[in-house]
Amino acid sequence: MEYFANNFNWLEESLGHVEDDYILFDCPGQIELYTHLPVMKQLVEQLQQWEFRVCGVFLVDSQFMVESFKFISGILAALSAMISLEIPQINIMTKMDLLSKKAKKEIEKYLDPDMYSMIEDSTNILKSKMFKKLTKSICGLIDDYGMVRFLPFDRSDEESINIVLQHIDFTIQYGEDLEFKEPKECEEDKSALVDEYFQDHVDE
Repeated sequence: MEYFANNFNWLEESLGHVEDDYILFDCPGQIELYTHLPVMKQLVEQLQQWEFRVCGVFLVDSQFMVESFKFISGILAALSAMISLEIPQINIMTKMDLLSKKAKKEIEKYLDPDMYSMIEDSTNILKSKMFKKLTKSICGLIDDYGMVRFLPFDRSDEESINIVLQHIDFTIQYGEDLEFKEPKECEEDKSALVDEYFQDHVDE
C-alpha cells in the first residue's frame, strides 16, 4: 500500500476523468490501514484533489456482531476509520442472508444501539468488575459521538441492496446534475423500515 501511495501518477492515468464514472476501490481488510497508518488518508486526499467525490463503505460481518462485546469492537473500528479518513461513511452489516431467524432477531438491537442498556443486558465478559469502568467509558464515547449506525445488507434481497446503494448515492450526490437524490427512507422512519425488513424475513 505504501508503494501504491508513491505511484499515484499511475493511478491518475488509469482512472481518467470521464463524467459520471462510478469507481469502487475494494480495499484491504487490515484495520491498521484505517486507524493509524497514513496510506488510505493519502489516497482519499489525492482522489479529492482530482475532484472525485469520496465515500467510505465500512463492512462488518453480521455473523461476527451477534454478541455485545464483539459489536463494541466492531463499532469502535468503524468509528476509528471515520475519524481517521474524515470522509462520509456508510456502515454496513453484511451477510444477513446467512443468519438464522433467531440471529436476525437478535441483531436488530445492534442496528440502532442503546449502548448503556447493552451493558446491562450483556454477557459476563462486559460485566467484569475489573473492566467495568473502562467498558462504561467506551460505551459513553460511542454514545456521545452518535455517528455509527449500521445498515443491514442481504445480497438475496433486492430491496436491501437498493437501500444501501441509495444511501451511498445520496452521500456522494451521484448524478446530482440530473436529479437530486435522497435515501429511500428518511431518518424518522428508518427504524420502521428496518423492522419491516426483519419481520418479512422472520415470516418466511
